[in-house]
Amino acid sequence: MKTESRLEKVLASGQLAVTSEVGPPRGCNIDVIKEKANMIKDYVDGINITDNQTAMVRMSSIAGGIVIKQMGLDPIIQMVSRDRNRLAMQSDILGAYALGCNTMLCLSGDHPQFGDHPMAKPVYDIDSINMIKMVKDMRDEAKFQGGADITDPPKMFIGAAANPFADP
Repeated sequence: MKTESRLEKVLASGQLAVTSEVGPPRGCNIDVIKEKANMIKDYVDGINITDNQTAMVRMSSIAGGIVIKQMGLDPIIQMVSRDRNRLAMQSDILGAYALGCNTMLCLSGDHPQFGDHPMAKPVYDIDSINMIKMVKDMRDEAKFQGGADITDPPKMFIGAAANPFADP
């Protein structure tokens, strides 16, 4: 085992893992996250916190993950390459891990043209496959993507999703 992630432990044991998704609010009320998490907490091994789901502005997945963690539950933060360059991603990974979020889902994200900000410029500095490699190198090699060493690297359990039929 490479991390302290509950989801990694369940999967490593050979048991069926169950996760569910919680979309953060389009505002600052964390009670929305707590209400959703309380409905599913007894049935899941981890709770996915979406990252600007459907290309619409929402509370950050890291903030939502911290709320879930404070409830004594296991957050799975989502991070999309659509909204961040590699510097911001690595910074957010360090911050999320430092605050107790140790499981993440690396995604490309829905294109902004499908959300309520169609004029937004997508970043896509690196794609989700390269994001996975970046997080793995941060965890296993204690290296930033630029090659510098990381003191106290984030021991993230890394996941991904595939949608071969997604537009565009």
